[in-house]
Amino acid sequence: MARHFERHLVDRTAWLRAAVLGANDGIVSTASLIVGVAASGADRQAVLVAGVAGLVAGAMSMAAGEYVSVSSQADSEAAERARETAEQLASPAAELDELTAIYVARGVEPATARTVAEQLSRGDVLAVHLRDELGHSETSAARPVQAAMASAASFLVGAAAPLLVVVLAPVAMLPVAVSVASLLFLALLGIIGARAGGAPVLRATLRVTFWGALAMAATAGIGRLFGAVV
Repeated sequence: MARHFERHLVDRTAWLRAAVLGANDGIVSTASLIVGVAASGADRQAVLVAGVAGLVAGAMSMAAGEYVSVSSQADSEAAERARETAEQLASPAAELDELTAIYVARGVEPATARTVAEQLSRGDVLAVHLRDELGHSETSAARPVQAAMASAASFLVGAAAPLLVVVLAPVAMLPVAVSVASLLFLALLGIIGARAGGAPVLRATLRVTFWGALAMAATAGIGRLFGAVV
C-alpha cells in the first residue's frame, strides 16, 4: 500500500504566535510613538531618539513578558506531570480504568478501549496519560526561551521598519509617511503570518492593518493636541 503523507503546521504554533505578536507590536508601538512625536512638531533627531528608545524598551519588554508568561505555562505543565507521576505510582489500576474511560467517552467499545489502554500502558504510560488525559504533547509544550527570543527578534525587525522611514522621509511628511509605510508593513506581516500558519490571508491582513491604523490615529491625535498646547 502507498504511504499517505500529511503536512501539518501545528508544530509552528508556539514560535509563530510569539513571532507574529513581536513583529506586530514592534511595528504598531514604534510607528505609533513616532507618529505621535512627529505630529507634535518635533524635529527628526527627537523623533529618532524616541523611536530608538521605543525599539530597545519594547524588545526587552517583549522578551521578558514572553519568558515570564510561557515559564508560568511550563511550571503548570511540570506540576501536572509530577501529579500524574505520583498517581501512577499510587494507583496504577485506577489510572488504567481512567484511561479506559477516556477512550470509551471518545466512542471506542469498552472491551476494545480496555485492550488499547492496557497495550499503550506497556510503554511510556506517563506520556500516554499526559497526552490523552491532559492534552499535553511535545508539539505544544511550553518553551520559554524560544518564545522570548522569537518575540524579541521579531519586535526588533518590526520596529526597524518605521525607523527606516524616519531616516528617509522628509520631516514635514513623517506622520503620513510612517503611517502609510507601517500599514503596508502590517499588511505584509499579516500575509506572512497567515501563510506560515496555513490561515486565511485576507482576514489576517485586515485584522492587523485595522488595529494598527487605529493605534496610529489615536497617537497622532494626542501628539497634535499636546503639541498645540505646548
